[in-house]
Amino acid sequence: MRIKLKWDVVDVESKAPLALEVQFEDGTAGKVQFEPSHLTGVFVTLRDPANFNQAYIDHGAVARPGNLDLAPDAMYAAIKARGEWVLT
Repeated sequence: MRIKLKWDVVDVESKAPLALEVQFEDGTAGKVQFEPSHLTGVFVTLRDPANFNQAYIDHGAVARPGNLDLAPDAMYAAIKARGEWVLT
C-alpha cells in the first residue's frame, strides 16, 4: 500500500488553452499552465489538443500516455506559493 503525500494529485481537469486544474491530497488547488515554448522534446505531443486532454492521475502524479508525467512536488510548491505553476 502506498502512503499518500500532501502533494499527491487527487483530481485533474484539462482546460483550454494548454492548462490544467489540479487538486492535491491536502485540499490545495490551482492551475498548471503550459507555455507553447515548453512543448518541445518529449512534450511536443501535447501540442495536439487530443493528446493534451488525456491527462490522468498515476500514483499521485499527473500523467499522460507515453509515460509523460509532471513532478507533483514541484507543482504543489508553485501552486501553494502562487496559485499556479507556469511551465515555460
